[in-house]
Amino acid sequence: MNVVMKKAGERAELVSALLALTVYLTGLTLQLTGNDGSAARALFMAAYAFGGFFTLREAVGALREGRFQVDFLMLVAAAGAAAIGRWEEGAVLLVLFSVGHALEEYAMGRARRSIEALGALAPRTALVRRPGGATAEVPVEELAVGDTVLVRPHTRVPADGFVAAGTGSVDQSAITGESVPADKTPVPDRAAALADPAGTDPGSRVYAGTVNGSGSLDVVVTRLAADNTLARVVRMVQDAEERTSPTQRFTDRFQKVFVPGVLALVAALLGYGALTGEPFTDSFYRAMAVLVAASPCALAIATPAAVLSAVGRAARGGVLVKGGAPLEEFGRLRTLAFDKTGTLTEGRPRLTEVETADGADREELLRTAVAAQRLSDHPLAQAVVRDAPSLLADPAGRAPEAAGLRAVIGRGVTAELDGEPVHIGSLSYADTLAGPPVPAALRDRTEELARTGRTTMLVRRGDRWLGTLGLMDAPRPEAAETVAALRALGVTRTVMLSGDDQRVADAVAGAVGMDEARGGLMPQDKVAEVARLRRTARTAMIGDGVNDAPAMAGATVGVAMGAAGSAVALETADIALMSDDLRRLPFITGLSRRASRIIRQNLWLSLGIVAVLVPATALGLGIGPAVLVHEGSTLVVVANALRLLRYRDTA
Repeated sequence: MNVVMKKAGERAELVSALLALTVYLTGLTLQLTGNDGSAARALFMAAYAFGGFFTLREAVGALREGRFQVDFLMLVAAAGAAAIGRWEEGAVLLVLFSVGHALEEYAMGRARRSIEALGALAPRTALVRRPGGATAEVPVEELAVGDTVLVRPHTRVPADGFVAAGTGSVDQSAITGESVPADKTPVPDRAAALADPAGTDPGSRVYAGTVNGSGSLDVVVTRLAADNTLARVVRMVQDAEERTSPTQRFTDRFQKVFVPGVLALVAALLGYGALTGEPFTDSFYRAMAVLVAASPCALAIATPAAVLSAVGRAARGGVLVKGGAPLEEFGRLRTLAFDKTGTLTEGRPRLTEVETADGADREELLRTAVAAQRLSDHPLAQAVVRDAPSLLADPAGRAPEAAGLRAVIGRGVTAELDGEPVHIGSLSYADTLAGPPVPAALRDRTEELARTGRTTMLVRRGDRWLGTLGLMDAPRPEAAETVAALRALGVTRTVMLSGDDQRVADAVAGAVGMDEARGGLMPQDKVAEVARLRRTARTAMIGDGVNDAPAMAGATVGVAMGAAGSAVALETADIALMSDDLRRLPFITGLSRRASRIIRQNLWLSLGIVAVLVPATALGLGIGPAVLVHEGSTLVVVANALRLLRYRDTA
C-alpha cells in the first residue's frame, strides 16, 4: 500500500510540475507576442499554483517541525518576485524548481523501487503436501514451520527451508549474489535438520525467492513468511535509508546553519541597497536572486541519492549494507582483519597429504585408515573416511571392516583389523607404543608436515608402520584470488586472526597471501588485536558468525559471511555477505569506494555551484539563469548518484 501511495505521489508531483511548465510557456508566449498582459499574468499565477503546491506543502511541514529547508528559500524568493511585479521571474523559479524536484523524486523512486523489487521475488502461494501425497495451494502467509512444500521445476521457492527429497540446482543470485546455480541434495536426517536448521549443510538449504532449476524438490519450511531471509533483507535495506552517513550528518547540520545565514545575507543586501540609495525594486530583486543562488538543493540530495543507489545495488549483488555510515567507512578502509576458520578456510579439515613408509603400500595405508576411522565420530576421522576413497585406485572396491575401536583422548585410536591391531594417532602417541619405533625417515616427514600446519596421523598395522596422513582446514579456493583483488583495490594491510596454533595460522596466511597472521587467540584476544589495529588505521573485521561478533563489534566495520543462513549474523553485522563466497568482498569494496568518490564529486559540485552563483547574482545575474544553473546542478548530482545502480561487479 505504501509503495502504491509513493508511486501515486510521484506521478501527481510530476503532473503538477508539467502543468506549471505548460501554463508558464503559454503565458510567456502571450507576453512576448504583445498580447493581453492580464492573460499572461493570470497564466503566470497559475504556474505559481501548480509549481508551488508541493513545495509549499513540504515547507510548511518542515516549519512545523522547526526545520528550515531549501524549499522555504524558494518560496520566499518567488513571493518576493511577485511582490515587485516580476511574476514571470517568480513563475520560472517555481516551475523549474518543481520540475527539477519532481524529476529528483522520480529518480530517487527508481532507486527505491530497485530495492522494493526484491520483495516481489517471493511467490504468493505454495503447494503444500498433504497426508496421502496430495498437494494443496495455500497463501505463503499460512505456511507453518515443518510443512513440506513441493517446488516444481523452474518456479520460485516459496519459503526458507531445506530439501527433504529430490535433487537439482537453484539460482540463488537474488539472495546471495552467486552467479552460478547451487546444487541441492536432500538432508540425511529430516528430524535433525528441523531441530537445527542453521546447522544444515548449505547444499541442502534453500531460500524464499530463489529459482528452482529443472528438478522437482520437496522443501521443509523452517521460517515463517514474515521472517524469511528475503523479508529480512528487504526490511533491513529499507531501514538502511534512515541510517545516515557521516557526510549526510554534516550536510544536515550545514543546512540548519546555512539557511538562516542566507536569510540574514538577504536582509543585509536589502539594508545595503537602502543605505546606498538604490531603488528598492532593484535591491529586492537582486536579494531574491541571491536567495535562489544560495539554496543548497544539490547539497541536500547529494549524499542520500548516492547512498540509496549503492545500498540497492549491493543488495542485488548479495551484500546487505546497513546504511550510509558503514558504506562510507568501508570505502575508506585500508586494513582488513579476517577470521580464519570458516572465513578464509572451508571450516572443515581435509586429507591433504598421504606419505607411505619405506616398503609400505599406499592402498593398504588408506584402506587401513578408513576401516579404523569409520568407527569414530571425530571430525578428523570423518575427514579421512570422506576424502581417502577418492585417492584409491579402486574407490568402489570392498573396504575392510575393523572392530573394537578404542579412543585415546587427544592422542589417537586403536582398533582391530583381520586379527591385527591398528594404531592411528599423533607422533607423541606413536612414541608410547610398544614394538618397533617410528622409522627415522617417516618421523622426519611427519615433523615437516606438522611444521607446515598439518595435523598428522601415523598409521601402524601390527608391527608395520604404513605411513602418515596430513590433514588441514584447507583455504577456500577463492581466498588467494580475493586477497589479491582487495590489494589491487587499495587495501594495504591484511591480517588473519586465528585460535589455531601459530604454525597453522602461518601456513594458511602464506597460502592465501595475507600480510600477517596471529595464532593462538581466544575471542577476547581477537577483540584486543582489532583494537590494536584500530589505533593505527580504520579496520574491518570479517568473520563467519556469532563467535566473531565481539571482534566485529570492536572494528570500524563488522562484516559477516554466509549471513543468509544466520539470523543473528544478519542482525549484528554492519555489512553482511549473504553467501559464503569471499569474492563478494572485492565487489562491496569497489562499490563502496565508487560511492565515496561519487559523494565527494557531488559535494564539490554542489558547493562549487553555490560559490559561483552567489557572487554572480549579487553582481546582477537574474533569477531565471540562476534557477537554470541551480536546478541543472541538482539533476546532475542525482544522475551521477544513479550511476551506482549500474555498477559492474568486476571481481
